[in-house]
Amino acid sequence: MTVIRRARAADLPRLLRLEELAFSSDRLSRRSFQRWLRHADCIFSVCEASDALAGYILVILRRGTRLARLYSLAVDPQLRGQGIARRLIQHAESEARQAGALFMRLEVASNNDSAIALYRKLGYLQFGRYRDYYEDHDDALRMEKCIHVYTPAGDSRVIPWISQSLDFTCGPASLMMAMASLAPDYVADAMEEIQIWREATTIFMTSGHGGCHPVGLGLAAHTRGFGVEVLVNQPGPLFLDGVRDPNKKRVMSLVHEAFLLQARESGVAVHYTDVDQQRLCDSFVRGDNVLILISTYRMANRKAPHWVLLSGFDDSCLYVHDPDLDSEVPSDIVAENLSALDCQHIPIAKEDFAAMSRFGSNRLQAAVIVRAREPVDG
Repeated sequence: MTVIRRARAADLPRLLRLEELAFSSDRLSRRSFQRWLRHADCIFSVCEASDALAGYILVILRRGTRLARLYSLAVDPQLRGQGIARRLIQHAESEARQAGALFMRLEVASNNDSAIALYRKLGYLQFGRYRDYYEDHDDALRMEKCIHVYTPAGDSRVIPWISQSLDFTCGPASLMMAMASLAPDYVADAMEEIQIWREATTIFMTSGHGGCHPVGLGLAAHTRGFGVEVLVNQPGPLFLDGVRDPNKKRVMSLVHEAFLLQARESGVAVHYTDVDQQRLCDSFVRGDNVLILISTYRMANRKAPHWVLLSGFDDSCLYVHDPDLDSEVPSDIVAENLSALDCQHIPIAKEDFAAMSRFGSNRLQAAVIVRAREPVDG
């Protein structure tokens, strides 16, 4: 008789032993097991068979989204072929659904034929591949399953995912994704990322380097020949919440006024209005790409302004490309084999997005709508 239950701290010795039996490389460490056993934002279950630990499954629940990631699955080699892996996966899917997840994603070694066959039988579809991913240099197949039925309402355009290379360049990376999708000849590289940041930065933030102003990002896109529309729900200098230094506030106010002057001179439209989700979705349907300002608190447990790119929508969710690879796993977890798997087409329930897309005590909303370049006559 087998029983599936939540993993407990007392299981640690048997989990480490099972890890050694199941994997020859890419094993979870003792420290990782200890941290996941304590963490709330995951599904960590074991299967017991006659008092023996037959298998375990670890699924990460990404904060603020409806996305779950099957992070690790192991079955005792002597007990394989008895349906234990299938039961663990189905149990984790049920738990993830109850937690509000819409999708389950995973990575699997391309030479693991039996695991791939099982995932396909359970409804997982391949949507990508990572070359030379594992310690043995094998590739990883990226697979996904919708564990809630949904009907897509957005288009199927190809939007490349680009990672920000610095802590403060989420805006430039999101803008580069938008422009690369609209113009196949556009070249996005590290030099361009820094150049856009220099053009769009607010100079200061609450700490560290300055983030990017919505009008600054709009001007950067306009300079590169794209059509632009900026939406912001309040006039006056932005991001002053939490900035105590009077000189920093003065400089940020001057930068804000300079951006507005440049926008007027360049013909970049700035609309002071609530950033309505329907308006953003309507823009996406027209073929525009949309950068949206969010707060990272619900995703990474820290309050910071962050730019993401809308990548689709349906009746329940908005989907975004998040350029910040480091936000994939909570900050107190030591991640192994961190990848971009969970940073693309992240589903965020519309009601959750309504809260995430308001930053600071003054509930700032901002978006930058980017349109394709106008054709050149002649």
